[in-house]
Amino acid sequence: MIRTNLSMNNEIELCEVRDTDCKQLIERALLKNRISYFLRWTRSGLFHIRKDVCVICVNENVQDTAEEVVRSICDEHGYSVRFLLRKTVSQYTQ
Repeated sequence: MIRTNLSMNNEIELCEVRDTDCKQLIERALLKNRISYFLRWTRSGLFHIRKDVCVICVNENVQDTAEEVVRSICDEHGYSVRFLLRKTVSQYTQ
């Protein structure tokens, strides 16, 4: 394996989801539309009230399609997600 300092960071944080049913619907829809994604789990909340939050990340080249897919799920099923639409904070090198 050859390692270089080539930056591979072309992913964006598409949205933040708190409801697991909504997350599953989004995952299925992304797969159906052949959109590659990854999940990052974080914890949010103050004091003793903690809730897991799932951040769905996609390649920036499919951002518009992925956003359209998520919005259609939210509209159809009444779920609420928070769109982030920002670069991921992780830096990857190969």
